[in-house]
Amino acid sequence: MLPLFQQMSVYLLIAYVFSKTPLFRPLASLSSWPIHKLMVYTIFSGFCIMGTYFGQQTMDAIANTRAIGAILGGLLGGPVVGTAVGFTGGMHRYSMGGFTDVACAISTTWEGFLGGLLHAFWQRCGQTERIFNPWQAFILGLFAEACQMAIILIVAQPFEQAKELVLAIALPMMLANATGAALFLSFIRDAKFRAEEVATKVSDRALRIARRCVGVLEQGFNAQSAQLIAEIVKDETGVAAVAITDRDRILAFTGTGADHHQVGRPISSAITLDAIRYNRVVFADGLTTPYQCSISSDCELGSSLVVPLKGEKEVVGTIKLYEPKRKLFRNLNRSLGVGIAGVLSNQLLHDQLQANRALLAEAELRALEAKVNPHFLFNSLNTVAAVLRRDAKKARELIVHLAGFLRGNLGRHSVTVSLAEEFAHIDHYLAIEKVRFGERLAYSESLDKALESERVPALAIQTLVENAIKHGISRAEAGGKVRLSAELDGELVRIVVEDSAARLPVKTDGLGLKLVRERFAALGVSCTLRLHHEPGHCTRAELTWPRGTLS
Repeated sequence: MLPLFQQMSVYLLIAYVFSKTPLFRPLASLSSWPIHKLMVYTIFSGFCIMGTYFGQQTMDAIANTRAIGAILGGLLGGPVVGTAVGFTGGMHRYSMGGFTDVACAISTTWEGFLGGLLHAFWQRCGQTERIFNPWQAFILGLFAEACQMAIILIVAQPFEQAKELVLAIALPMMLANATGAALFLSFIRDAKFRAEEVATKVSDRALRIARRCVGVLEQGFNAQSAQLIAEIVKDETGVAAVAITDRDRILAFTGTGADHHQVGRPISSAITLDAIRYNRVVFADGLTTPYQCSISSDCELGSSLVVPLKGEKEVVGTIKLYEPKRKLFRNLNRSLGVGIAGVLSNQLLHDQLQANRALLAEAELRALEAKVNPHFLFNSLNTVAAVLRRDAKKARELIVHLAGFLRGNLGRHSVTVSLAEEFAHIDHYLAIEKVRFGERLAYSESLDKALESERVPALAIQTLVENAIKHGISRAEAGGKVRLSAELDGELVRIVVEDSAARLPVKTDGLGLKLVRERFAALGVSCTLRLHHEPGHCTRAELTWPRGTLS
């Protein structure tokens, strides 16, 4: 028993060293990908064969730890892979001869199949984590080796020699293989948990950093926002220093070396320039890849991770994490640094998208104004000319309203305005139209004081008022009344534009209404616009959006 356990220890030492390599990681994934199945087959077939070579010659047979590879091949790969691993190990043992060669080939194949059956059972039960239980592997090892002893007694000849062999090797092989399978599986389970723990830590920290950085880049990628982000990243990662650059200069720096890594200084580090130029992560650990501060030879920093920050079309800068010469760079912080850069790059892309939406909304507004103003101005000037002949005072009032209306258009510097400003603009518009239509047009307005500062896309509500006059009042011989109101409905802002003419239903997909919806969408706000037509009574447009979502 002692020699067999010594050989098992060497076997497990090799397995432990192997568990620290990248090839070991897929074993814990239980993936159904063919490449992973092939890896499980190849690796555990190798351990099966190695277990035979490490075995001890006993009575023209070999006491060995071959079963460990077969059992684990089945547990981690399933019935097909386990049977294939067992068959490969069994055929190798058969090639070495001896009176137990056939029995060993059969029993090793059976052991791989047993492991595969247990794998399939836990998968069907939806409890795949149970596959990695070392105690289960220990019990399976005992049972599998008991089966092997039974097969030797049944198959191997002569029976007396087989019986003598089983009495000599049964207990040592059962304990050695069961213990080895349990310990080997514990290596795999620990590697799996370590990987999951690292991934969890990276995810948790990245999420905390993302939450703390939300909104920081809304005012642009500049020195102020970069400094705030650098301090957040340093606080969460615990690295010695953090720097953020654009394509040319240091935007922010915090931590060790802040006395000479000064904000505004041009980038002089070759690894930073490489990261920007080639859009790749560059890691100088100070050991395999030399690192030397490009600014000061006395700098305490000894390693650096440089990760590019990606904009819409190109790299817009970098984030750099540093550790001092006396401290190794943790793999966790390497993974975290890449994750942080991904989060910041996504925020930059989001902000660029928002900026592009704002530009689009601005362009649509100018296009809408260019389309409406000439036609409206032409009609208004004709009205002024007509009124001037009979009522100079009313003509002056009309000119004042027209000047106010045009001033509101020409003096606008934002794609959104307050509801108070929009209502004032509509006042000028309705006053002009009132002169045109005379007694055929009446109107009323109601604006909740709590909503006076609420933002709305410029011209959005005016478009609804224009529709009411164009499709309602102007088509009715007796005219009608336009009612405009803005009120709170829970957390929604509700705008109602209603005309009493109600001569014809309004198309819900008309150009004006489509523009209103698109103006909100361009600003990233979801609005609801409904039309309700009551023949002979009124046509009502209701526009709602969440309060406080526009700025």
